[in-house]
Amino acid sequence: MKIIIENLQLFGHHGVHEHERAQGQFFSVDVELELDPPKEDNLSETVDYTQVIERICAVNDSRSFQLIETLACAIAEAIARDFLKVQRVRVRVRKLKPPVAPHITLDAVAAEVIWDRSRLS
Repeated sequence: MKIIIENLQLFGHHGVHEHERAQGQFFSVDVELELDPPKEDNLSETVDYTQVIERICAVNDSRSFQLIETLACAIAEAIARDFLKVQRVRVRVRKLKPPVAPHITLDAVAAEVIWDRSRLS
């Protein structure tokens, strides 16, 4: 089964360019968590998505990343480390309104990473 967090909007000081890191900007994060279905109707049988969201926010606030790729990897690794029921996690980080030439229209640029616990076995 999957737990899906969509379009978590975060403000961060990430980017290759100094002005991006100094001014900060909004990013959007999507996360898909794959895990076994709960055996009972009890939160202890699954992953508390509010705690996952708090962890994502903590990673975002922990430091300034130059690349959205490394931010996505840091989020995936933190989730995998802190939530052992997660078998697979997919993280997509979108930079909203990335710096491009003025004549180009673009909503976002994204980086996606998939972390799979079975690859470690």
